[in-house]
Amino acid sequence: MTEENAQIVVHGVSQVYRPPAGREVLALSDVSLEVQGREFIALLGPSGCGKSTLLYLIGGFLPTQQGSIRVDGKPVSGPGPDRGIVFQDFALFPWKTVRANVLYGLERMDLSRHERERRAQSFIDMVGLGGFEDSYPSQLSGGMKQRAAIARTLAIDPTILLMDEPFGALDSQTRRLMQSELLSIWQRTPKTVIFVTHDVQEAVFLAGRVAVMSARPGCIKAIVETQFDKADPHLLKSPDFVNKVDEIWNLVRDEAIVAQTARHP
Repeated sequence: MTEENAQIVVHGVSQVYRPPAGREVLALSDVSLEVQGREFIALLGPSGCGKSTLLYLIGGFLPTQQGSIRVDGKPVSGPGPDRGIVFQDFALFPWKTVRANVLYGLERMDLSRHERERRAQSFIDMVGLGGFEDSYPSQLSGGMKQRAAIARTLAIDPTILLMDEPFGALDSQTRRLMQSELLSIWQRTPKTVIFVTHDVQEAVFLAGRVAVMSARPGCIKAIVETQFDKADPHLLKSPDFVNKVDEIWNLVRDEAIVAQTARHP
């Protein structure tokens, strides 16, 4: 896998977090990663290892302090419509309906009102929220809120989808349904997905590769191929899948112990 044909190239990135009070913290140390176009890759590691920081740097929400990040050959200098982000806490406007939330990003684009509404409806239908267009976030379940957030992000048609533990706040049953729904959406609208999670099974199920990060300061400890037939209804119980989850869990567990020791020496 070479930088020449990678869509996203992270090279030698180090990042220091400077809290308002207290000492500086080295969040990332010499991180390098290449992501291919239309790839689904998961970032996995212990809490505080810099997974979300790396995601926000790729999204352009934080300035890169050391090293470089390029998307489609161009340096990342800020957020852009080519990169959409989905957060764990849904980040919906509570005073807007599902339709109005999905329309929000489209209103900044040079589209006719008819085209904006057509596009919004198509993505609302895609995520299974047809019939809930006029509902407010307070009237929706957690899974429905996240569907609305995904629809809003997809509607602006980013080529890259950045997802920061998007199912972390959901119950296990809803989470499993949303994982399958996300894979289905990704297969229908192939985009590059970088998916942050601390759930090993989720990472192995969703991604084609899993980048395991070390305890803070975070760096890429290992990149593991996780290519499986996602349509196999018995996949989660298959020996190959279970063994792959165990392999990656062992990598993460070692780093989680390091992180725990650092917090409580």
